[in-house]
Amino acid sequence: MPAAQAAQEEEALSQVAARYAVAITPAMDALIDSADPNDPIAAQFRPRAEELVTAPDELSDPIGDDAHTPVKGVVHRYPDRCLLKLVHVCPVYCRFCFRREMVGPPSPERPRDGMLSGAELDSALAYIEAQPGIWEVILTGGDPFLLSARRVREISARLAAIAHVKIIRWHTRVPVVDPLRVTPDLAEALRIAGATTYVVLHANHARELTEQARAAIARIVDAGVPMLSQTVLLKGVNDDADTLDALMRALVEARVKPYYLHHLDKAPGTSHFRCTIAEGQKLAQALHQRASGLAQPSYVLDIPGGYGKASLASPAMRETETGYEVRDRDGVWRAYRD
Repeated sequence: MPAAQAAQEEEALSQVAARYAVAITPAMDALIDSADPNDPIAAQFRPRAEELVTAPDELSDPIGDDAHTPVKGVVHRYPDRCLLKLVHVCPVYCRFCFRREMVGPPSPERPRDGMLSGAELDSALAYIEAQPGIWEVILTGGDPFLLSARRVREISARLAAIAHVKIIRWHTRVPVVDPLRVTPDLAEALRIAGATTYVVLHANHARELTEQARAAIARIVDAGVPMLSQTVLLKGVNDDADTLDALMRALVEARVKPYYLHHLDKAPGTSHFRCTIAEGQKLAQALHQRASGLAQPSYVLDIPGGYGKASLASPAMRETETGYEVRDRDGVWRAYRD
């Protein structure tokens, strides 16, 4: 690369780092094939100059968290569940993150503390207690697995003490990106009397499920905590049927049930990762045709503006003049009478 071009690229990456948080763990860095310019792990975590390009329809708050935040740290979008955003930091910063304008260590661009203060947490829990319709609390951030086992145990106990909270769900990237952080103590801290705990793992490529990652997952599952997964559909990372199939099978083999395949949210500087909905539907259909039901996530879109999730799966039934037609696993439409 000519010196002038290299200097220009270095300046662009400096601008990316100034606007968005950048971090990668040793576990993820070790997976990158430096000889492959299209390495799917590098694409997820190493900044690129394309992030400086903001498309007209990209939003700093693409799924409308702010519009549904009654008190700091709580997002209450659905009647029976809410988010509790405990921390604003992560062990890694995904280059496609929908909260990329909000997460990261404090800086002039992100003037915030790393987690909720004691008073802010008290206010958040008081709000949850005052809303008897909240059955499930989803702990997110940032990554809540950055908390110590002691804090995980304490927060779980406080949530379980709220009579109407029956489900506590932790969303995390840690078991794959920093698996040694999942200690036996942390795994045990997730279980709490009075509520049922789930852990939802964010993983986008089968290579993330290293031996250490599988061991971290096993510590959680063996502690009696069921695990689900969520995956973001990303161009250049997992936008082909073989890659998605391998990921979903690897998750199931590790005792993690695929839950969501997310269509990419329109966060600033992420258009280079975006597939079309038609491409996503084709991939979801291919996965349906070749993999067990255990390996089928729901393909969904978080509607911009805070209107919740919508299923993007291609319809498998259509009405006809004489009844219905149902599409089989090979894509052939079959007649059916009700």
